[in-house]
Amino acid sequence: MTGLYVAALLIGIVAGLRAMTPLAVLSWAAFAKCLLVEGTWASFLASLIVAVIATVLAVGEIVNDKLPKTPSRKAPPAFAARVVLGAFYGAVFGTLAGGTSPGLIIGLLLGALGAVIGTLGGAWARGQLAAVFGKDLPAALTEDAVTVVAAVAITVALAG
Repeated sequence: MTGLYVAALLIGIVAGLRAMTPLAVLSWAAFAKCLLVEGTWASFLASLIVAVIATVLAVGEIVNDKLPKTPSRKAPPAFAARVVLGAFYGAVFGTLAGGTSPGLIIGLLLGALGAVIGTLGGAWARGQLAAVFGKDLPAALTEDAVTVVAAVAITVALAG
């Protein structure tokens, strides 16, 4: 159970980096029956349609992130979206840990906290990497890779 709460915090951090990548990874894991959400409020994640749409959204977010006019992740709408989605992903793990309550609430709060950490920490880390590389694109691509690997690793660890 504690592992699921740690995963809720970690997936929230990933949501702070890229908000849609965890949705794609979680939905594919649920579709493949690696993440057992059947019989819970999150069972819709196991739909092939949700997995495909989430993947399109995640790829779109990754591409959009590289565009020069994309606002900062710390701008209020983007920040809020990351926190809400981090809370959602955390709630999924919290539900798997302890049913609808208190597991869902604990997971939701941990996911939201993780998203705040990921948003602020990710912006700082990307700035540091961009300074090292001398430009932003290599830093952004590094962040993309870390996001995908982390989301998959967290989900695979839960699937056991």
